[in-house]
Amino acid sequence: MHVVVTGAAGMIGRKLTARLVKDGGLNGKPIDKFTLTDVVAADKPAGFAGKVDIVTGDLAAPGAAEKLIAEKPEVIFHLAGVVSGEAEIDFDKGYHVNLDGTRALLEAIRHSENYHPKFIFTSSIAVYGAPFPHAIPDDFHLTPLTSYGTQKAISELLLADYNRRGFLDGVGIRLPTICVRPGKPNKAASGFFSGIIREPLAGQEAILPVADTVRHTHASPRSAVGFLIHAASLTREQLGPRINLAMPGVCCTVAEQIESLTRIAGPKVAARIKRQPDELVMRIVAGWSERIDAKRAAELGFKAEKDFDEIVKAHIEDELGGKIA
Repeated sequence: MHVVVTGAAGMIGRKLTARLVKDGGLNGKPIDKFTLTDVVAADKPAGFAGKVDIVTGDLAAPGAAEKLIAEKPEVIFHLAGVVSGEAEIDFDKGYHVNLDGTRALLEAIRHSENYHPKFIFTSSIAVYGAPFPHAIPDDFHLTPLTSYGTQKAISELLLADYNRRGFLDGVGIRLPTICVRPGKPNKAASGFFSGIIREPLAGQEAILPVADTVRHTHASPRSAVGFLIHAASLTREQLGPRINLAMPGVCCTVAEQIESLTRIAGPKVAARIKRQPDELVMRIVAGWSERIDAKRAAELGFKAEKDFDEIVKAHIEDELGGKIA
């Protein structure tokens, strides 16, 4: 099996590839080739004996998508994208990467003769827009209040149409905020959700730009990888025509996040969080959904953590070797 991962140099791309290597394949089939693409070079996955093509460049550039699928890979994980805060600040870049790159890849597949891949797309709960009900179901109206959410919503509609027309077998997973993200902070407006846990655990100060009362839904990187792999196993018959669906997660307030950190790491670690309001971040976050009804995803077998303590513990285990600064 040949598997393509776009956005392969990113955190989820790296963890997905490593998990597939560890599992020894996908859907019971061995993987003999990876094509890993991003704007910077991805690392070759450790322990993989098969062929690996490392591709760098702009997926929306003329001919790039066609080259990527020239060998007709069976499975494509499309993770590449510009994050929410950056998409809001840089309008052109957001649409170029999040929409133009996605459509270029879909069009390359459509025009490839006798080709029908499995296509897993990472969307976001940013596709939803206020006013929100108590809990948002999959069929809630898509009225995003950010450029990032708009780009993801358009891509979802395209994926559903290309799936309906039989060009591919598609599934779009609406990720909650992935927390705790390892590594350095990125330009995502949601980055502080990870920062207020990651930095204190590493012995550093963290900036909290919103109120403690902000409520959101989270899942760990470990769960995100699980979502992607499980999505690749679902058939057209299982999914039906509604192929874009919200993933499960832990709904909690910022205050409850800090309480989890305090329980697990102690008050001295939690004291490293410094409150510094940021109007842009507050405005973006105010337009996001809080609570997701992921009943359909749960029925299809998607699983996430049950509480935020599990998310903090997963970060300590997976990224810190069990040690807290």
